[in-house]
Amino acid sequence: MKKLFIGFLFCLILVLGACASNKEESSEKEETQTNNNETTNNKVENEVVVNAETTELLAQFPEKVAEKVITTSVPITEMLQLLNIEPIGVPTSTNPLPVEFDHIQRIGSPMAPDLEVITSLEPELLLGAKSLKSSLDESVKGINLQTAYLPTDSYTDLINSFTALGTYFNKQEEMNKILEALAAKEKQLEEQGKDKELPTVMLTIGTADSFMVMNEKSYVGSLIQKLGAKNIATEVLKATDTYSPLNLEEVVVADPDIILVLASGDHGATEEMFKKEVEKNEVWKKLSAYKNDKIHILDYEVFGVTSIKNAEKALTEISTYFYEE
Repeated sequence: MKKLFIGFLFCLILVLGACASNKEESSEKEETQTNNNETTNNKVENEVVVNAETTELLAQFPEKVAEKVITTSVPITEMLQLLNIEPIGVPTSTNPLPVEFDHIQRIGSPMAPDLEVITSLEPELLLGAKSLKSSLDESVKGINLQTAYLPTDSYTDLINSFTALGTYFNKQEEMNKILEALAAKEKQLEEQGKDKELPTVMLTIGTADSFMVMNEKSYVGSLIQKLGAKNIATEVLKATDTYSPLNLEEVVVADPDIILVLASGDHGATEEMFKKEVEKNEVWKKLSAYKNDKIHILDYEVFGVTSIKNAEKALTEISTYFYEE
């Protein structure tokens, strides 16, 4: 009987040991699975989603990643520099190009590049602005050259085009660094503007002899839209063109809270010309923005050219006009 009891006790110990072992193994598996899930979730959170617009842009690129690339666009040149991609040809432009590319061959104007220079470089891919596609196609039609055209007119255009370039050239690390910084800035400004009543805004740009209003299709207009403020060109004046003639009578009726003026001595009307315009036309002085000193002159170097490099600064500066007490 004693031997039977000892045998039973021994079996019981074995069973309990096995159960404890299984429980420990199960616990380890659950912990491992939890860690894997957390890792997967982090990857998903940090991964830049390639949307339908970006997928469409990528469809233009050759299957094999091009090594010899030229571009006729200043914004795209900037994107290539941020992605650590060195082209063999960049546009000739009065707008600033990355100093890192000072040694790169200039290939002529964005609309009509020099075919002789392009041919001598023997590029595999030309990257151009989508808005100039028809002009560029005409310019290079005599060359057997793969082309890809990327939109660069608005803030969203810049994000999509930058994502397409980073994805195609396998530059995810450089791409994510820029896009995550912009996403963080957007979130910060969204929190800053939470529960605040945003102003109505008019964007105007000066030419040599007149001023025009800009809707959300313009670069600055797209920044206004991103921040959630109402652009009277779209909301009130119903302007369908990116740039429309300024009708002061309609502006008085809309009476924007803030007026943002894009002016530059090299690219149209100067700040001084705008001040003279206000002085000679008393209608400006009827506007709330004038009475409340809410007319702001935008720096052309920051806002005049679409730029993913300056986008964070541009968003921040405009937000200060919206959120100021």
